[in-house]
Amino acid sequence: MIITLKDGYKSYEIDEGSSAFDLAVKLGAKKETIAAEINEVKSDLSTKLQKNDVVSLINYSDRAGLSILRHSAAHILAKALLEIDRNAKLAIGPSIEHGFYYDVLSEYVFSTDDLGMIENKMRDIINLKLKFDRLMIKKSEAIEMFEEMGQIFKVELIKDIDDEVVGIYKLGDFIDLCRGPHIPNTSYISGNALRLTSVAGSYWRGDSSKAVLQRIYGTVFPNHQEMEAHFTFLSEAQARDHRKIGQALGIFHIDDCAPGNVFWLKNGTILFNLIKDKVAEIAEKYGYFFVQTPQLLNKSLWETSGHWEKFRENMYVVDDDDTTMAIKPMNCPGHIVIYKNGSVKSYRDLPVRMAEFGLCHRNEPSGSLHGLMRIRAFTQDDGHIFCSPGQVVSETQNFCKALQEVYGIFGFTEIAVKFSDRPEKRAGSDEIWDLAERSLKDAASAAGLNYIVNKGEGAFYGPKLEFVLKDSMGRDWQCGTLQVDFVLPERFSMCYVDQCGKKQMPVMLHRAFIGSLERFIGILIEHYSGKFPFWLAPVQIVIASVTDEFADYAKNVFDKLKNHGFRVALDIENEKITYKIREHSVQKIPFIIVVGKNERESETVNVRKLGFNKTMTVSLPSMLSYFGAM
Repeated sequence: MIITLKDGYKSYEIDEGSSAFDLAVKLGAKKETIAAEINEVKSDLSTKLQKNDVVSLINYSDRAGLSILRHSAAHILAKALLEIDRNAKLAIGPSIEHGFYYDVLSEYVFSTDDLGMIENKMRDIINLKLKFDRLMIKKSEAIEMFEEMGQIFKVELIKDIDDEVVGIYKLGDFIDLCRGPHIPNTSYISGNALRLTSVAGSYWRGDSSKAVLQRIYGTVFPNHQEMEAHFTFLSEAQARDHRKIGQALGIFHIDDCAPGNVFWLKNGTILFNLIKDKVAEIAEKYGYFFVQTPQLLNKSLWETSGHWEKFRENMYVVDDDDTTMAIKPMNCPGHIVIYKNGSVKSYRDLPVRMAEFGLCHRNEPSGSLHGLMRIRAFTQDDGHIFCSPGQVVSETQNFCKALQEVYGIFGFTEIAVKFSDRPEKRAGSDEIWDLAERSLKDAASAAGLNYIVNKGEGAFYGPKLEFVLKDSMGRDWQCGTLQVDFVLPERFSMCYVDQCGKKQMPVMLHRAFIGSLERFIGILIEHYSGKFPFWLAPVQIVIASVTDEFADYAKNVFDKLKNHGFRVALDIENEKITYKIREHSVQKIPFIIVVGKNERESETVNVRKLGFNKTMTVSLPSMLSYFGAM
């Protein structure tokens, strides 16, 4: 019979009754293949193929393959936990971004000291080469089966399934509820590429009113080398953690008195303003003007925009006498109010490029808060372009040029683009969405963008382009966005007068270069590991005297640099110079100037660059030009 290989859509002839595994053998891909995608459904290798099936083999290196490998490891973990406590109640055990976990209710209180013991049990199971056997049984039979086993959480899950037939997997004498797919047998996991990482608490179904469970985290990779590389990466990421570096360098503080809010310290405030000013400078260069909109806006405005219906649970609401107000979670409606202010716009006024560093508030769950990366109050680098339909392409090109300039200034050169199309829950008709998606695709093509489709991830009012940065550790960060919106202009009855004197509805383009300034600073801290480039460093140069005797000369050097606009610090404390150098190096200050007897007599400075042991002697007259070239 004939099947089609999805990769390249090449037809291939195989025997009747062949499985996906048989296909992998025939193609010489047996060793690396762990599952298959058959007619766009991920399936076990044991699945029998049918005539005209479209098949793609899934291997270890695929993202989908790694997820399947980790999900299978979660089942092995569950079997090991039952061997430790046969009365344990199993909850769920999914694969996650960097591994897997299993939630369990057990009288045995697991700790990190138990992880090695559990790992060994998992390796014993792996060595048995147990098959993952999939069975489809009636829902009523599944309920009865798991009730007999005392697995109360599985029973609850099955009762919530609408289908009358459910999938289960057998692993030796272990049975679990699961859609699959899984690896063919446990030997597909390498015991030395498996590691359990931590123990934490959780609630059944994330509900604090329900059972408190224990969550065992772990990870698995195709081989030991990849696992070791992962943990080396994690160690480096931990060393670069923006929360630790941000506190050590006096950048920011987060306090329990204001959860999800940032206290910017002296150095952080300098850094914040440097970034803000640089982005503003580039925005103005590309034709934007800046505005400021109120924090509190009437409920009626949010009802018109649709945010009250779609976003209400994340908004902070204030009752003022008989009026309900909301603290803005985004700036869009405020910019519409400004656009509509005054006389009706003419086509000659378009495009209107409006920008704001708007402080927004969103009621994020406390468990999701994470340093600067996920907070409740943030400053959005926001902008809106109001233009005619015919200007969408040129405005997208203009935005992309500005975006590349912004990212280049901050040292990001690798940028990936995603096209996020219509989500399930959205405002506006299908016709409007067809138009918006077509317009954005045409604009992306004209701007020379190569993008991947991010299915169903558009904003509720329009499709968007997402710009993803790659940092120095190879991690992806989605920062910039451009969204085409026909919905809000219609909801707010926006218009302009065209060349024929007729009223037309403008297109609204939502744009951000870096997104949240707070989050972007967190990204920069980790990207540079706190060693900011000279122009961005809160303190660029510190002048340190060898002893008190040379304090006046140090002050002279300090004044010269400060008067020429450099951000400098003065250290004339009565400490050893070796101590001063060490302390300022820890603070990651780009340059340390040391002055003593020789420097004073020769009217020079001794310059030490961060990360270099060699020093350089620079004459006092040429010092300003030396640092000016940085």
